[in-house]
Amino acid sequence: MRVSIKIKKNKRKKKNSPYYALYVIFLLAVYLFLAFIPKNSEQKQTKITPSVDEKQAHSDENSRTVTPKTPPLKEQKITINRGQSLSDILKECEFTPLEIHKLKQDVEPVYDMAKIKAGNELRLYYEENGPLKCIEYDIDKEEYLKIQKNQDGYEAKILKFPIQTKLKLMWGVINDNLIQAVNEAGEKDFLAIALADIFAWDIDFYADIRKNDSFKLVFEKKYLDGQFIGYGRILAAQFTNQGKTFQAFRFAYPDTQEWDYFDPEGKSLRKEFLKSPINGARITSRFSYSRLHPVWKVYRPHYGVDYGAPIGTPVQVTADGTVTFMGLNGAAGRMIKIRHKNSYETMYLHLRSYARGIKRGAKVTSGQTIGHVGSSGTSTGPHLDYRIKYHGKYINPLAHKFKPVGPLREEFKNEYMVVVSSFQLALNVPLFVSPGLTKSSLIPPYITSNR
Repeated sequence: MRVSIKIKKNKRKKKNSPYYALYVIFLLAVYLFLAFIPKNSEQKQTKITPSVDEKQAHSDENSRTVTPKTPPLKEQKITINRGQSLSDILKECEFTPLEIHKLKQDVEPVYDMAKIKAGNELRLYYEENGPLKCIEYDIDKEEYLKIQKNQDGYEAKILKFPIQTKLKLMWGVINDNLIQAVNEAGEKDFLAIALADIFAWDIDFYADIRKNDSFKLVFEKKYLDGQFIGYGRILAAQFTNQGKTFQAFRFAYPDTQEWDYFDPEGKSLRKEFLKSPINGARITSRFSYSRLHPVWKVYRPHYGVDYGAPIGTPVQVTADGTVTFMGLNGAAGRMIKIRHKNSYETMYLHLRSYARGIKRGAKVTSGQTIGHVGSSGTSTGPHLDYRIKYHGKYINPLAHKFKPVGPLREEFKNEYMVVVSSFQLALNVPLFVSPGLTKSSLIPPYITSNR
């Protein structure tokens, strides 16, 4: 089914039309948004030491002295293969075992070279027909390790690439699903998933989504040498689901730098439990006290919610807790039980397998993968039977009202309200008064804000 995001655009009107006045209001709102959004030191721009120290000679107009040019270094690029270690690579580069050991030992306080990843790039720099001067390793898209050889051994430091971060405003209307709507707006799947994670405690993005639901968000895009390399933070977001609008604003406490998403009143968006244990699964059977069993053909209670999904789909725990049972349990097949605070217990039935590290007594955190969808036990096909008990009694996971976690700390309420008022100028502008913007529009100039 093809997704279309309908963005209503105004035709050009005469200056005395009401639409012109609305457009002027929009421009004023954007100006105020840029003027009052909080600026601080979170997104520090770091100047990067050049990869190779090449001192260029220059002549002074008022001097006859000319400094000779330093010869350029010879670069050797190596892409790390699967299963390849640093020792394997350096041996091929004619390093002795003693030299390799010395390098690892000197670098270890800064970075563990055993963690190098397949697909990442390693660069070695030599003097022309001379010894090694420098090694660089790309840790990820934002940082790299620089190792320089000196008289005593090796000196290492982690540096940042000169990344440019741009702030953007995007909106869309859903025709089929969120990922397709975000793609239609010109952005990638990852941004849709990040947006869904923000509202996951209030909206099940498979079961609750309806045609013509809409969204807006202010977010960061990162560029290196003019090329897009990934997304940064979502700073503010709005989602209208079945006529009800949710808003989220990212705020970091200045003293601890811990951050969370809050609603306009300062209540945390996080609840005690996520709405769904599977991202993107369809509900095939709901909680019921009298359901015709698909195998035994008799009416009996069904104390859970069934989510249909392909075999192997990750299953996530819906709240922090402790594993109390993991194993086969008759008709339930492979099953996991988890105890949570405030007398809650969740159960995950008919699994194919368990995630690594999941065992009795293991501590798990909300959203962590604990197993994979299967069809073990008495089952007509691959699905997850998800159940919750509260004070030992089964409850309907879709109808129960879960409490939110702690609200915003009171001493930072005033600072938070400044953030809210700034971003609401962007989120609350009606789409029909913004004909000059595309679905994913740059908000100039670049604005920084605290994590």
